Amino acid sequence: MNYAQLIKHYGQLLEACGEEVENFIYVLKDLKQWSTTDYLLNQNSSVSDTDQQLMENIFQQLKKHRSPQYITGKAYFRDLIFFVDERVLIPRPETEELVDLILSENKVEDCSVLDIGTGSGAIAISLKKERPSWDVLASDISVSALDLAKENANNCDAEVTFIESDVFSNISDKFDIIVSNPPYISYNDKDEVGKNVLASEPHSALFADEEGLAIYRKIIENSREYLQPRGKLYFEIGYKQGDDLRSLLKRYFPNNRCRVLKDIFGKDRMVVLDNE
Repeated sequence: MNYAQLIKHYGQLLEACGEEVENFIYVLKDLKQWSTTDYLLNQNSSVSDTDQQLMENIFQQLKKHRSPQYITGKAYFRDLIFFVDERVLIPRPETEELVDLILSENKVEDCSVLDIGTGSGAIAISLKKERPSWDVLASDISVSALDLAKENANNCDAEVTFIESDVFSNISDKFDIIVSNPPYISYNDKDEVGKNVLASEPHSALFADEEGLAIYRKIIENSREYLQPRGKLYFEIGYKQGDDLRSLLKRYFPNNRCRVLKDIFGKDRMVVLDNE
């Protein structure tokens, strides 16, 4: 049997259990270190016994709705590679837009940044790689997530400081920028979450009380104490949360500018509070 035939076979099995053949192809290409050209050139090649076993293993994991990046053990974020497993949420393209926004609006040499709920460390590490002179502190309530984030920082050669903290519980400094991509999915919106996300990614990094607003509220109502006089807040949000976040920010920062910005798909995705 050649690769095309076996991939078609597994694709049909995966579709029957609600998974996509594209995830199978993604994992296979990554584990084989195939480019798209390599993948296409091998379509009519006979599958070795080793690769038959590999493909069966991929299928069995996807069948259980395990996220593809957990199978490969890594995720691609901007131009960096991050180790990922079930300790952390898989970094999303939407979060790349948040990092790009922060970099485009803050072209200064000296800047102190706090990343709350860092997870894999994607935001903090990406900022530090682009702005080596910035002082970046990354926090998380999960010690196991911080362990993985530290591995990623070492692998990316980024000097980020990590601290265990429930929002501001162990934070004492003031910052020019506080950024967070916290758990923001409402428990009422579980049906909108993909099967592999729901089955394998940490729910503590996905869901929050108060219709998904609990962590935002906790940050916003205490952030004045931890912001420099002209400090800024940057959030990634759920696509239905723009108006609620704007209202919450205006309650605590009535004289500041608040912007709700859309992602490349035209959905509300980022909120910024500043003094402009």
